[in-house]
Amino acid sequence: MKFLCKQKGVAAVELGILLFPLLLLTFGVTELGRAFYQYNSLAKATRDAVRFLSSQGPGDAVDLATAKCLAVYGKRTCSGSVLLPGLTQGMVTVCDSSNCADHLNQSTTTGVINLVTVTITGYPFSSMVPFLVPDITFGPISTTMRQVL
Repeated sequence: MKFLCKQKGVAAVELGILLFPLLLLTFGVTELGRAFYQYNSLAKATRDAVRFLSSQGPGDAVDLATAKCLAVYGKRTCSGSVLLPGLTQGMVTVCDSSNCADHLNQSTTTGVINLVTVTITGYPFSSMVPFLVPDITFGPISTTMRQVL
């Protein structure tokens, strides 16, 4: 019976010891999940913009501006809220055969295939728990597709 009296409160002490590492693990996994979500959202934004441009002819300044709006706002008009906090049109680069001299144009036996690329560069991920997951600046995220002639 004396042995049982000495066990009172042991579970609370064990919980107190394990609670801090478990909270750190939980917040770390949550922040990494947020980073993956934002990276995936940027990749989807480039895909949407390049898909739009792939159906347009090369060299139209209005279409290039519309693609930037699609990448930043998710809409063809540059209105509303941005897809992700901190995303600006200055981070978006649109290249097709008319505006990028070094852009890849593939020669084939039947002619030239025009490629269009949308790239988002320098997006800053701001961590809510920087002592667990530091702030990250994503590298270039780009998508390339074939453009109609």
